[in-house]
Order: sequence, then C-alpha cells, then structure tokens
Amino acid sequence: MSTSTTPRRQSPLKTLAGTGVGNALEWFDWNVYATFAVYFSTQVFNNDDPTSAFLSTMAVFAVGFVARPFGGFLFGWLADRIGRKESLAVAVMCASLGSILIAITPTYESVGWIASAILVIARLIQGLAHGGELPSAQTYLAEHAPREHRGLWASSIYVTGTLGILVGMVFGLVLEVSLTEEQLLSWGWRIPFAAGAVLGLTALWMRLHMDESEVFEAEKERTASTEQKKTNIFVSVAKNWTTALKVVGMTAGLTVGYYVWSVTMPALAQKSFGFSAYDAFTGSIIGNVVFIIALVFWGWVSDRWGRKPTMLIAMLGCAVLYLPLVHYVEAQQTMVALILAISVQLFLLAGFLGHAPATYAEMFTTDQRASGFGIPYALTIAIFGGTAGMIMTWMGNATHFAIYSIILLVISAITILTLKETKGMDLHGHYPEEY
Repeated sequence: MSTSTTPRRQSPLKTLAGTGVGNALEWFDWNVYATFAVYFSTQVFNNDDPTSAFLSTMAVFAVGFVARPFGGFLFGWLADRIGRKESLAVAVMCASLGSILIAITPTYESVGWIASAILVIARLIQGLAHGGELPSAQTYLAEHAPREHRGLWASSIYVTGTLGILVGMVFGLVLEVSLTEEQLLSWGWRIPFAAGAVLGLTALWMRLHMDESEVFEAEKERTASTEQKKTNIFVSVAKNWTTALKVVGMTAGLTVGYYVWSVTMPALAQKSFGFSAYDAFTGSIIGNVVFIIALVFWGWVSDRWGRKPTMLIAMLGCAVLYLPLVHYVEAQQTMVALILAISVQLFLLAGFLGHAPATYAEMFTTDQRASGFGIPYALTIAIFGGTAGMIMTWMGNATHFAIYSIILLVISAITILTLKETKGMDLHGHYPEEY
C-alpha cells in the first residue's frame, strides 16, 4: 500500500517522458562536444600543433562549465520563483541554440580566431542551459515521485542522460565507420550538433505540455496566503551554507569519476591509452549500457537500504579500484580490458548517481530546492568535472590523474558520513533548513 501523501494529476509516464526526453537531448548536446573533440579541435584552432589544438578544445570544454554556476543561479531562480516547468523549457531552448552555433562554426583556416570565439560563446550558452537543466529536472522529478519510490524514479535522470550520451557515442561510431577521416575532420563532426539542435524542438513541445509540480504549487499558495516575502536566492544559499558546502564535498569526487569514465573516455582512451577510435567508442558504449542498468538497480536499492550506504559503496569502491583498473588497461591494451574497467567504475558510481536527484532534493526546502542545490552543485561541476579532461591531458600520466581522483573520492566519502539519512522524506511542507 502506498504511503505517499503527494497527489499527482500527471501520469508517471508523462512526468518521466517530459523530463527524460529533454534531459537526454540536453546531455547529448552537452557531452557530444567531448566525444567529437578529437575531430574538430584542428578545425576551430590552429592545426599547426594538433596536441595543442586538442588541449585548447578541452580548455573550452572547461570554459563551458564556468557558465554552469550562473545557469544554476538563473534557472534556479526561475524554477523556485516562477516554476519548474518554465525553467525546463527555457533550458532546452538554450541548449539547442548552443548546438546549432557549434554546427555552423566556421573553420580557423577561414576566419582565424573568430572560429574559436564562436565555439566559446556556444559553450557558454550550453553551460548556462546545462547548469539549470539538472537542478530543475531533478527537482521537478523528485517532487512528482512517490516518496517510497523516489530513489527509483530519480534513476531516470541519469538513465535518460546516459542514453543521450550513448546516442552521441553511436553517432561517433557510425560516422567513424561510414566516413573517411578526412570527411570526419572537415564536416562529419558537425552532424550530431545539428541533429541535437533540431531534436530539441521535440523536447520543448513536450515540456510546454507538462503540469507544474504540485509541491511547488502548494508552496506558492502557502506563501501567498501568508503574504510571506520571498528571500533573495543568494541570501537563502548563504543562510544554508553548511548544506551547500556538503553538496560541494559529496559531489567533487563523484563528478571527476563520472566525467572521466563516462563522458570524456572516448577521447581520452585514444589520447592517453592509445586505443583506436573504433575501440574507444565501442568500449565506452558498452560500459555506459552497463551503467544504465546499474542506475536503476542502485536507485531501487537506495529506497530499501538508504541513501548513505549506497553512496559510501560508490565513492570508496571507486577509489579502491581506480588505480588497479588504470594499470590493468595500460598493461593489457585490449578492448576487453577497457570495457571491463569502464563497466566496473560506472557500476560503482551508479551507487550514488542512481538516486542522486532524490538525495539532493531531500536536502533542501521547497522554496530553495532548485537554487539551493543548483548553485553549489554547478560550481563543483565547473571546478572539478569541467577541468577533468583538461587536467588529465595536461598531466599526460593516467596514474598521476588517478591519484588526484582518488583523493577527491575520499573527500566525498568523508562528507557523506556527515549526512543525515533522508530515504522516504516527505517533500511537502517545511522542515528545518539546517540539514
């Protein structure tokens, strides 16, 4: 018998599809950049030094993350003040705009530095969109989910997001097989960016036809009836700074592990481990399929065991196996070894990511659920996740980068130990702001 106290007018299918399709396209638009960076780096930067061009391209990948905290602020404000639905619609529009700009970016050879500048602007727009997409989508879904299954529902965020990444990797694999290297370098890399921009219109239509979160509507009615003045977002985050700091600590190791093993691995496997493009894409695709299955499993487990135990398994397990798996891949130099390493790490990381949207939502009150989580989360992603590929390329040594990652994973585990267990929490009403 359900113990949920949340009435839901909107069907679960409409809720999951509305957030999921848009989320998948957002992640496709955002992460296809890292997947195809190895191809277009010499097109938008000076190709006299290919290594320098690739490093510059990964630096722009990091620049996109700089905009994410601003996106967390902007879309967090929109979601907490105007509505979750409106925030989601505007976010997917911005993501599509950024993608079409990249698709039509001229080459460095034809316009010089202007090509690099257009790429930076496009990534900044996408950074704003993605910085607002996650907190808005996670908050919307968590507020619609029945409390006893919130972890399972939450897994759909990273499931659909990973599907978006997989579509980008499949694009890479298909284009790698179908086109010559010269065609890929000259125009083939533009195809996925153009496709993402066009498909964004479908996501926008779906989001405009979704219902607003009833938890949010109830909060609006409560504040209106009591004539309560809304607090400035920065003031709200500052008042709840200890919780915001915990978001930073618990996310730092998670985001580095995730961006290395899931997002940038197709490029890094080629540059750092010496794999062919085909093996790198194939290994990453298979590993991410394992990740999708693991997300649902861990989301379900978190509704039974709790959030803290599964997060600790994820962070500590990933830390312990990180270096052995890197050495294993370097020693074997086979696609089987690459698949195994990616699959093991992503299975463990899913122990946190599977229910992360629910866990973050449970840490904040309704009036600051999107912005209170979104701003520190986006800052952390920008500082640690956005620089992961660039730092690994700069270090030029997978072992040294593994040590850096392990330190962050341990910090995340220590932070998780300070958290309260929130499994099954009622998101309606107000509870103490001090988490």
